[in-house]
Amino acid sequence: MNKVLILSILILISLQSIAQQDAMYTHYMYNTLSVNPAYAGTRNRVSVSALHRSQWVGFDGAPRTQTFGIHGPIIQENIGLGLSVVNDVIGPVQQSSVNADFSYKLNLGKSAKLSFGLKGGLKMLNANLKDLETYDLNDEVFAENIRQELMPNVGFGLYFYTEKFYTGISAPKLIEHKFGISGADEALLAGDLRHYFAIIGGVITLNDKWKLRPTGFVKFTPEAPLEGDITTTFFYHEKIWTGLMFRTGDAVGLLFGTFLSDKLAVGYAFDWSYANKTMRYNYGSHEIMLQYDFNLREHKAVLSPRYF
Repeated sequence: MNKVLILSILILISLQSIAQQDAMYTHYMYNTLSVNPAYAGTRNRVSVSALHRSQWVGFDGAPRTQTFGIHGPIIQENIGLGLSVVNDVIGPVQQSSVNADFSYKLNLGKSAKLSFGLKGGLKMLNANLKDLETYDLNDEVFAENIRQELMPNVGFGLYFYTEKFYTGISAPKLIEHKFGISGADEALLAGDLRHYFAIIGGVITLNDKWKLRPTGFVKFTPEAPLEGDITTTFFYHEKIWTGLMFRTGDAVGLLFGTFLSDKLAVGYAFDWSYANKTMRYNYGSHEIMLQYDFNLREHKAVLSPRYF
């Protein structure tokens, strides 16, 4: 089976299930805003994050994803606002989305808080299917392009957290859409289905030099397999981290990163698909993450890096 045939199969699958499966990130613990609007403002500072993921490097038409998020607290820190942008490309198919996030936090104790979140936004889809070379010149799937399909979206989330623990559930996509080739039968239509997420994590102090941060991430989408990530990250002197990731039915990975200052963090992750037939044709997946915190209130200094 050559690369051209694999790419054709990959594109066909993406058309039938696109948006049923959003990208899975190895740095998901630094990309919480994109899946849970209740996270907005919970870092008690204006936080900016950017992530680039290149999946299956060396494979023609492989997925590439960029995310950008900014959020922070307002009005006595009980209300949080955020903005998240995602751009996802696989072969000739490009999806871009912009979402605004709102959260309201309740104090449940000395340090425990429960945040309620709402998300609203818009997604745009483009697919240049006619540019593909196909074995069957009359293949209906690739007969015409899909141009600027606009899809509104709303979502919600809950996020409970303390200084050393967090957990949350969310459904960032509640509106389902159908789109695809005009005149095509139902089997050739794509569906923008609901996504459901659960996250959990914490920080454990091992000694005066080392801290352990275990995190977990589960995604459920109808008509798709349940996916989960388990990541164990070790921090040294609150400056350097390294970790191991396991994703069910998909990949294993390594994470490395550092806090260049109390406000700036940079990370790199590599994962290798152990259960994917394309693994023999690629060099793994790579992610680069940047996160910067703005402390806009002079009387509240940033004392140490935040772990989540």
